Amino acid sequence: MADGLDVDAMIQRFKDRAAAVRGRGLPPLEGEARKRYVEQAQLDFQDFAMLADADAALEDGVLVLRVDLRPKHS
Repeated sequence: MADGLDVDAMIQRFKDRAAAVRGRGLPPLEGEARKRYVEQAQLDFQDFAMLADADAALEDGVLVLRVDLRPKHS
């Protein structure tokens, strides 16, 4: 599997997924269902965006994703 894995393409798919989550509309939900949908969308965006920012590498057949979670300083 590692031989055919394009890590740059994988990272791009995560960027695309993050953008899709951010841009999708809110279905006609009310109350708790709406709250759960919004919370899940926030988690989906966070997860996809985090992986989209990862530095990815194949090291001896192991996919390594490095994500810097330290606060950015201006």
